[in-house]
Amino acid sequence: MKPIAFKLAIIAIVLLFSACKDDNQKSGLSNVTGRPGELFVVANDEIWEGTVDSVFKQYLAQPQAALPQAEPIFDVMQVPPSAFKGVFKSSRNLLLVYIGSDIDSSSVMFSRDKYAFPQALVSISARDKAELLKLFTSSSDKIIGFFMKAERERLQQNYAKLHEKEILLKANELFDVSINVAPGFKIAKTDSNFLWARYETPEISQGIVIYSYPYTSDSTFTASYITEQRNTILKTHIPGPTQGSYMSTETQYPLLLNSIKKDGNYAVEVRGLWQVENDFMGGPFVSLSILDVLKNRVVTVEGFVYAPANKKRNLLQQVEAMAYTLKFDKQSDMDKLNVQLQ
Repeated sequence: MKPIAFKLAIIAIVLLFSACKDDNQKSGLSNVTGRPGELFVVANDEIWEGTVDSVFKQYLAQPQAALPQAEPIFDVMQVPPSAFKGVFKSSRNLLLVYIGSDIDSSSVMFSRDKYAFPQALVSISARDKAELLKLFTSSSDKIIGFFMKAERERLQQNYAKLHEKEILLKANELFDVSINVAPGFKIAKTDSNFLWARYETPEISQGIVIYSYPYTSDSTFTASYITEQRNTILKTHIPGPTQGSYMSTETQYPLLLNSIKKDGNYAVEVRGLWQVENDFMGGPFVSLSILDVLKNRVVTVEGFVYAPANKKRNLLQQVEAMAYTLKFDKQSDMDKLNVQLQ
């Protein structure tokens, strides 16, 4: 492990332990073990070997979307039941597999904090391998979403207790929102409608950006309009390392759009790659554009990563989790309007 990567890992562990301490004292559970993105499948060797191994990894270790280099969604490892104790039992993400003729009906069950905190656990029971694979593949989206949400929530628990108050106050002043950004981030630039905070080391750079623009029609949430606004604003505010260079959206890679509800508000999540025009920098980003019905505006919060010599999955997940902590000050008033507009 490179020195800076080791340093970041230590910081993450310290944050996790400090954030979970009070909750664990109440629950009586130990802290989860393992690294972000690890997922242990507890299954007998005779079940795991062959088709089950390949099918489970096909889904659980599929490439993470919108990264410049292929990285798996999860780092999948198998543990036999005989070894399922100690650090394995307290792992952050667990998928327990059981096959037996005594099973009345196949099932998938989701639970939290069974052996440690904050833990995500899925149990799959089936009568035979064929039934197991059918059940797993049909439930794979829900299983993956469950573990990914758990990963994000662990980070957000950390940021709720330890975050940069200067960034929180500036976001509130400029946009009437709150956001929890991890310790170590510093404000790089602000104006009346723009906030950029970043975390810099010799090897990586992470950024959080917030800006807004008027909501004019439903076309405001199309890929072309979101990209146009993004490019215009970032060209103005985030210069590159050489004269005439600036951040923009990489057009050779398709953007991935997903319409969601964020705290009851209509929103669009966008994943893609950014680049620096007239230079050679680039990396992944994820943005969240949220409709503010009170002010008839769209507020966009974005996280991006530059780490040319490092893996980027976990780094992007960190800024993504920060972005998703954004909340409007007048959400209760927005809720009333959102109900009327449904």
